[in-house]
Amino acid sequence: MDRVLLTNEMWAQIEPLCCGKPGDAGQTGRDTRLFLEAVLWIARTRARWCDLPSRYGLWNSVFKQFRRLVKTVFWQYIQCTLRLRSRS
Repeated sequence: MDRVLLTNEMWAQIEPLCCGKPGDAGQTGRDTRLFLEAVLWIARTRARWCDLPSRYGLWNSVFKQFRRLVKTVFWQYIQCTLRLRSRS
């Protein structure tokens, strides 16, 4: 599958900030990059979650994971960290 939204350089900055990677306590995410690609696809297209292409997985599972993370500071943490890194 072509990765069209996150370049390898972008992913290299984001990956260390994500939870669920090997070595983290608890459950390991199946494919965090694919999940972020799905969220970016929704944001870019402004489509409904149920219109998420199947290559990203089951839309309801992706949506539930997104909603869980909305209740945390995950998105703000990613955004702030990337802003700080871009300034240096």
